[in-house]
Amino acid sequence: MQNVRLLLGRRSSIGLSYILTTVVDRRAPLFANDAAAALAIQEFQRLDQEGFTRSIAYVVMPDHIHWLLELRAGTLETVMKRFKSRTAQQANRLLGRVGRFWQACYHDHAIRSDESLYRHAMYLMGNPIRAGLTTQLGQYRHAWCEWSSRPWVIERRH
Repeated sequence: MQNVRLLLGRRSSIGLSYILTTVVDRRAPLFANDAAAALAIQEFQRLDQEGFTRSIAYVVMPDHIHWLLELRAGTLETVMKRFKSRTAQQANRLLGRVGRFWQACYHDHAIRSDESLYRHAMYLMGNPIRAGLTTQLGQYRHAWCEWSSRPWVIERRH
């Protein structure tokens, strides 16, 4: 069941950047499976190709994802419904399981400045370090950012 408080005040604005976080049901580490993590990454890319989003950075942790994106079409709700539905079906099939894959809700935060955007991207990229999954930015295979992994140097990749 959706938590109504999370929906209050939620706005989706085309052209704004958001950081989205959603958690696997019961925090099960289902994305510890490399193939399942790859499915989530493919879905980020698919939503980019479909024109709904432009991914800026993402990280697929064993039990949750963080996705920094620019909304290009639709609403956050539409994007997350597509992402969660598609990844749940594919990952459940891959892992030979049935039932709920994701927790019902997700968290979103609108990014209001370029400086904040970069700071959030670096925070996201540091998540695997803080979790003890790697020791350096850029080493975790299920994370990507459009900027160089060198800390605090803003440099767009072309």
